[in-house]
Amino acid sequence: MSMSFGLSEDQAAFKQLAHEFARDVIRPVCAKYDQTGEFPHDVLRQAHELGLMNTHVEPDNNGFGLNGVEGLVIAEELAWGCTGIGTAIEANGLSQQPIILGASDALKKKYLEPMIDEVHLSAYCVTEPGAGSDVQGMRSTAVLKGDTYILNGRKMWTSTAQEADKILLLVRTQPRDPDKKRAEGLSLFYTDFDRDYIEARVIDKMGRKAVDSNAVFFDGLPVPVDDLIGEEGMGFVYLMQELPQERLGIAINGLAMAESAFQHTLDYVKERKAFGQRVADFQNTQFKMAEMSTKLDVARAYVDRCLEMHLKKELDIPTAAGAKYWVTDLQCEIIDECVQLHGGYGYMWEYPIARMYADARVQRIYGGTNEIMKTIISRALLA
Repeated sequence: MSMSFGLSEDQAAFKQLAHEFARDVIRPVCAKYDQTGEFPHDVLRQAHELGLMNTHVEPDNNGFGLNGVEGLVIAEELAWGCTGIGTAIEANGLSQQPIILGASDALKKKYLEPMIDEVHLSAYCVTEPGAGSDVQGMRSTAVLKGDTYILNGRKMWTSTAQEADKILLLVRTQPRDPDKKRAEGLSLFYTDFDRDYIEARVIDKMGRKAVDSNAVFFDGLPVPVDDLIGEEGMGFVYLMQELPQERLGIAINGLAMAESAFQHTLDYVKERKAFGQRVADFQNTQFKMAEMSTKLDVARAYVDRCLEMHLKKELDIPTAAGAKYWVTDLQCEIIDECVQLHGGYGYMWEYPIARMYADARVQRIYGGTNEIMKTIISRALLA
């Protein structure tokens, strides 16, 4: 995949490293992990050894301290290899960002430095069964008793919870006040995944079988007061600071998947024959490939512009929301066309395009549904 703006020498090097890893390590095994549902431990171990995990951890905590753009460049290449495995490799980033932004030096040292030394996984627990896109409507609670918070609640759609030994939790530390914004009173905690108090149940989902998704239940979970990130009641504020990068990351993931699907389909129509000629020789195929190529080029220009803005710290929430909804809608459109051009083979699980079709659909839902993205944009326009 090419970008329309110049990468620095270091950024280009990380991009190339991630691309080679995706090509040589992820792609050869992604079908196996999708079909078996096994967790890709060996792939994560290799990614960790190469420095492709925990990329944002600061040098003070023995990390590389890569900025958001560099992390997104790496994530794009991993998604091109396999979005499920890429999600597993990148899962720690969502949990680590609030720690980097708001946690004490002691908390960073306690939890971030061990992740550099060996493979540890974090479960990012924000979404709740009754508060999906409406994060502020959550009901999970934390009550302070002495020097310990007691947490109770449940979460949904949590990746890597079967394997994680750390957990990030957004919970309510103050009762909801109907006269105030619901975001007030929410706090973030980062602590050990104590399975005596936490239960994770695997969700059997449509796609992304290479990474587990879970319903997480915590009952009477004791969390030391020192594991509070930043100030009590500021949890949603810390999360809001990473929303543009998270949503741009989803857009980049979608673009990488769509470009990968397009390339698979281009190779297929050049080889597959029907009625005595290549599928590529039919005018309908030619027009469809031309349309998809042009749409992908337009999406690439939009995403690259957002990356430039992000590098300059100018990317705002409405612009990132636009990238998220536009590219993920396009991603599903492109991959659907690619399935159609594969014919019956596009519906067979052994073909990558079928797995991409299943993997893509959630992109329009998580990170805030695309309907919520349009609401965010319209509010900014009409304020």
